[in-house]
Amino acid sequence: MQLQNKKEYSLSLHGRELKFIVSDVANQANASVIGQYGDTSVLVTAVMGRNDRSTDFFPLTVDYEERFYAAGKIIGSRFIRREGRPSDFAVLSGRLIDRSIRPLFDERLRRDVQVVVTILSYDEEIDPDFLAHITASLALSISDIPWKGPVAGIRIAFSPSKGFIFNPTNAQVAECVSEEGGFESFFSGTQNKINMIELGGKNASKENLQKAYSQSFEQIKNLISFQNSIVKEIGRPKTEVVLKTDDPAMEETVRNFVIPRLQEDLYTPHKEERESALTKLEAELFDHLRELKIEDLSGVDAIWEKLINEVVHKNILATEKRPDGRKLDEVRSLYAEAGLFKRLHGSALFVRGQTQALAVTTLAAPGSEQMVETMETSMKRRFMLHYNFPPYSTGETGRMGMPGRREIGHGALAKKALESMIPSQEEFPYTIRVVSEVLASNGSSSMATTCAGCLSLMDAGVPIKQPVAGIAMGLMTHQGYDSDRKEEEYKILTDIQGPEDHYGDMDLKVAGTKTGVTALQMDVKIEGITEEIFVKAIDQAEKARFQILDVITSVLPEPRKALSPYAPIIMTVQVQPYQIGMVIGPGGKMINGLIEKYKLVSIDIDDDGRVFVAATNPQSAQEAVDQIKGMTREFEIGDIIEGPVIKLLDFGAIVDLGGGRDGMIHISEVKNGFVNKITDVLKQGQTVKAKVVKVDENGKIGLSIKALSGGNPSIADKI
Repeated sequence: MQLQNKKEYSLSLHGRELKFIVSDVANQANASVIGQYGDTSVLVTAVMGRNDRSTDFFPLTVDYEERFYAAGKIIGSRFIRREGRPSDFAVLSGRLIDRSIRPLFDERLRRDVQVVVTILSYDEEIDPDFLAHITASLALSISDIPWKGPVAGIRIAFSPSKGFIFNPTNAQVAECVSEEGGFESFFSGTQNKINMIELGGKNASKENLQKAYSQSFEQIKNLISFQNSIVKEIGRPKTEVVLKTDDPAMEETVRNFVIPRLQEDLYTPHKEERESALTKLEAELFDHLRELKIEDLSGVDAIWEKLINEVVHKNILATEKRPDGRKLDEVRSLYAEAGLFKRLHGSALFVRGQTQALAVTTLAAPGSEQMVETMETSMKRRFMLHYNFPPYSTGETGRMGMPGRREIGHGALAKKALESMIPSQEEFPYTIRVVSEVLASNGSSSMATTCAGCLSLMDAGVPIKQPVAGIAMGLMTHQGYDSDRKEEEYKILTDIQGPEDHYGDMDLKVAGTKTGVTALQMDVKIEGITEEIFVKAIDQAEKARFQILDVITSVLPEPRKALSPYAPIIMTVQVQPYQIGMVIGPGGKMINGLIEKYKLVSIDIDDDGRVFVAATNPQSAQEAVDQIKGMTREFEIGDIIEGPVIKLLDFGAIVDLGGGRDGMIHISEVKNGFVNKITDVLKQGQTVKAKVVKVDENGKIGLSIKALSGGNPSIADKI
């Protein structure tokens, strides 16, 4: 690749070359970098707006752009052969980068910052997330955009048989997560701490999670050193941007008025009462400031948020006082119920405190699998979990419509938590869809979705391997309300809600069974967490998870043995791949005829010859299966058959072998001795037993009655 003003930097990493190219490509951005790892290439640009925005938050966006050409594909609608709405995979990849880089921006920055990741080529072996993540970090680091990076991340897979694998191939990941105790993960962090984790697995142990943390951290530090060497050579000085600051006099006035009241109004067990009291206090604050003849009140909202954050942190750190009065490791009240609606295949309600999730499971034939076609993959998705977060769940009004990034992310986490416990298609030949309706939210609706989803699967009779539950853990540090503080004291909170969720320093969601962890996700608002905090949080989460699992199993100790009468019956029959055409028939005549004849829901056929018959009536399904078995039975010479004579010819008789197949008995094979007329021996409709004596390459079958007797006329004559 020959580019203008090109500078190239490379590092050998786990059997492949990691390469960064900085040139005049996309030179109107604040920074642009082309990253390459193996044959995968990405272009990352970082741009900062020229003017401040009048917002109360830092406006950062990360866009992850998949390009079909990167994988040599032309896909999409037949009428619009181009990329459209980002796939769920792209949304999750963008979130992964956002969650890593956001904590290292000064939250007082009010200029737009946009990071755009464009996948230029994809080798189909290595997930592009690692490359996109580190290239985004380098682009920000060498730019003039104020940022406290770099960060680095590493994908790590583990299984008991293979050990730890860094930046594994997609095939290696699939092997690891299919093994008991295996998992795949992505750890990200700074030179000092881990600040983002994404993990899914099959009962991962605490010990191996800790090893993954420590081994990933060593990799991360090396990758950051590599980036720092590049920044030292070509990094631009950071732009001095005016940060949004609070007026000290205004802050003192607000502090004196609200702090005494916050110590009371903020500490109410019920969310509605707390929010009502805080709303009233905030209104009284503005009235008080107007009485003081203060005209510019534009910065009051930020000061208000800052003081609530400070009070929440200080009280937990000093006295372990939580807003709702619980102990640090105490789970809110729990309630669960299954089988709420008669006509649904499976349903469950899970309530933790004031968070409520209603999960509904629907079972369908294999043909209802979701077709997924993206830059990275073309696949069928048999297990789906969709998460809905309507505005009424937080007592608000708002837009209803397509799921946003948050809904996609929360649904993906709950799906990851449950997926390893879903039985294989051989064990349970159904397409499974779980939908979570968050009815009320006051902290960690994704983990409530996991719990409700588990119960609804069990209610539907899905033979999951083990029940799964999840819990959200929080953290309070001095750095969470004053970034310049140096104290290392911290408090870990179980089951965060309300102010702890909004103002806390960490959101660590841990889901799993009584055996191990199936999903883990961590975000922070501070630089990151140490290994000590990680280990203690995992231990504390396990205690809470077991408590929730006890509630789940008290409602349903195991999956129901019988499916809902409203769920389809699915029976499976295996045929040879070359027989698929026989089952389908010319123009689909045979398969459609079977569906109509037996009033089936559907017949689905896999390329390997598995035929799935779905019906509302078990008897109809069985009859259809029997006919398919008959159609595809492979007869061999010497087989004994029995069937009715369906046609008499001058030279023999045709016998129905079932499933639309027939065989012919030549007149010379009816019995020993001379037969003048076939009607002298056989009648139409008569059931006969015969031996297969011929099977030709066209599938025609020759039968013999006399061969059964071994040539003994006395036996043949009796037929």
